[in-house]
Amino acid sequence: MLSSERRSLVRFLAIYLSSTFILFALGSYMFYNFQKHQIIDAQNSQLQLEAEKIAQRLRELHQTFNKPLLYPNNPSFKSAIYDLDRGYIFGTFQPKNIEWSREFYKEGEKLFYLHALKPYYLGASYLLVSKDFNPKPLNELVKILSVFLVVAGVIFTLLGIFLGRLFTAPMRESIELMNRFIEDTTHELNTPISTILTNIELLDTIYSCDGQKEMRRIEMASKTLSRLYEDLTFLKLNHNYHRALESLNISELLEERIEFFNTLIEAKNIEIIKNIEPNITLEIDKNDAVRLLDNLLSNAIKYNHKSGKLKVTLIANRLEVQNDGFGIKKEDILLIQSRFRRANSSEGGFGIGLDIIGQLVKRYNFTFTINSNANQPTKVTLTW
Repeated sequence: MLSSERRSLVRFLAIYLSSTFILFALGSYMFYNFQKHQIIDAQNSQLQLEAEKIAQRLRELHQTFNKPLLYPNNPSFKSAIYDLDRGYIFGTFQPKNIEWSREFYKEGEKLFYLHALKPYYLGASYLLVSKDFNPKPLNELVKILSVFLVVAGVIFTLLGIFLGRLFTAPMRESIELMNRFIEDTTHELNTPISTILTNIELLDTIYSCDGQKEMRRIEMASKTLSRLYEDLTFLKLNHNYHRALESLNISELLEERIEFFNTLIEAKNIEIIKNIEPNITLEIDKNDAVRLLDNLLSNAIKYNHKSGKLKVTLIANRLEVQNDGFGIKKEDILLIQSRFRRANSSEGGFGIGLDIIGQLVKRYNFTFTINSNANQPTKVTLTW
């Protein structure tokens, strides 16, 4: 899966799954509260039924003259009777705080039911019945809702992935067509570019003619095409070609690549200032190193002013390239590191240079930073 397709799929799934989760969580919460009240009401009904039984027993005791009078006791419930002034008479428990204004209430893990006795039996005006709240039905409800949310989450995640792939299919087809076009184009460009460059070098070696200026322009254009061909080939084959890591002399390679761009440097009359320590080595594939240096130098030349300065500094573990160019807005620095994005559309290019640099930096665990601002010099730093 391509990175752009993956990003689109992740964004779609994030929106789809978050909205689905919120909807299901809200529905589950409402259902939970409804069922919780139903469970509490069912247990309150048991309290009410027990209170009626106790009231009936008190009526019977009130009408009998047999002694002793045995207060009704059910081990599953606790009860107490109070007089008209809410004074405690007798019972199997004596709670400290009673909510006299409510018929049913819950305190902690206990349920209470306050029943008014009319007429009074044995001087009692109020009957308070209590029992421990049974959390088992509520726990079962939580388990069922948890399983439901997990199963629904899995199902809707799979459905989201399917829908996401379905929605991104047109984009995938367009990208594949574009990649196929790039592959065909690079294949067709390879032979004529190689032929032009070879013949230019041959003419420079054998002949000395009056058209040197025109020859330099042809060479400059050909090298630009050659570098573009290499970049497009890299984008296509980046994950497929074999990399041979070696201890590469970066100092010598940097000098060679600067010489390669000499025609472009002279065309813009750029003053190059070099501070390159000799014999600095780096474990890297040579093709990757060439791509890395070429894109750093190419961007620094392309986005430099005519008669500007180009500073190239290489020390033990750091490479710095600075130009006197147009600068980059702070908000655009992150943007231009994406493929096909450019901060300055007045210059040529496809916006793939920094993307290639980013891929190589990530592959070799380098650090890459861009320091710039609008209409200010731009300095890029590569550390390893």
